[in-house]
Amino acid sequence: MTQGAGQGPEVERTATLRDFRVPAYVHETGPYPQGVHSGDTVSPVEEPVDHPEGYTPTERDLPVIQRGDTLQTTVDPASLPAPQPTAGPGPLFVVGDVHGYLDELLAALQEKGLLDAAGNWCAGTARLWFLGDFTDRGPDGIGVIDLVMRLSAEAAAAGGYCKALMGNHELLLLGAKRFGDTPVNSGAGTATFQAAWLLNGGQKTDMDRLQDHHLQWMARLDAMEQVDGHLLVHSDTTAYLDYGDSIEAVNDTVRETITRNDADEVWDLFRKFTKRFSFRDEGGADHVRSLLDTYGGTRIVHGHSPIPYLLGEVGSEEGEDPAVPVVEGPHLYADGLAIAMDGGVTMAGKLLVQQLPLDV
Repeated sequence: MTQGAGQGPEVERTATLRDFRVPAYVHETGPYPQGVHSGDTVSPVEEPVDHPEGYTPTERDLPVIQRGDTLQTTVDPASLPAPQPTAGPGPLFVVGDVHGYLDELLAALQEKGLLDAAGNWCAGTARLWFLGDFTDRGPDGIGVIDLVMRLSAEAAAAGGYCKALMGNHELLLLGAKRFGDTPVNSGAGTATFQAAWLLNGGQKTDMDRLQDHHLQWMARLDAMEQVDGHLLVHSDTTAYLDYGDSIEAVNDTVRETITRNDADEVWDLFRKFTKRFSFRDEGGADHVRSLLDTYGGTRIVHGHSPIPYLLGEVGSEEGEDPAVPVVEGPHLYADGLAIAMDGGVTMAGKLLVQQLPLDV
């Protein structure tokens, strides 16, 4: 893991509209979202909300969950558990999708005793894995990346580690920076990374602050890893099987694909990483077993698909407000073989940090 710069500059936080969309290219074929056509350059949608300069809300085609309570973003230092000395590897933690919500991430890590009140690593030999999707939709994606890079150095110095996997939004930001409006074959017509990035919550402030060391760090992220019997991936899809029959082979193939810098190849990789719900639907447990049989482990731990959508508790008829699911922790499903970690922070849900193994 590259050791990066310190935490990025603070960004003034205001109330933001949180949203979520499933892009049309989740599936092999199908139309573009309503009003978006093949080859279109998608512009940010005007919303009747005041945002910081450069913050561009995402076009929405799925309902927004809004909850009366708000996430606490400050933690009383006296309430933080003291780090416990350990012999050998420390406890294992995983973090779901962050999507630019830096304040919520800091609060969640402090609550678990991984960071002190100043935001520095205080967990000794603990092991921390991020499951990808650091940017887009939220206001400070680059600040999140800077924090993860800094914590990787601080944790290593303390005898632990902080590592990260590649999510589809890392591929999207890399593609938007490298290829811009270069046309790619999307499988449903011609598209561009720039249009897809904007459509899926790309933030101008992130692009303006994006530096070479951020790009290099993202391009070198692994796609999957097995730790203590947990197969860690970003997406709840079987598409990883297209890239190799071992963890090492998948990670090598993904890195080589990015290194070749072919827009169509990177787009295909992004499209496959964007697929979701393979473990939820009929035959989902068998899909999980196919990955575990190939790559090892006894459970899959993933992000990518917000838990409210996995539960099927989002959506309404005739414009009625959807039932509001309250996410309290990870979602165990697929015959107990899969753990979902995306608590839906972009939908006023919860940014999840969980110690493994999961007690059930």
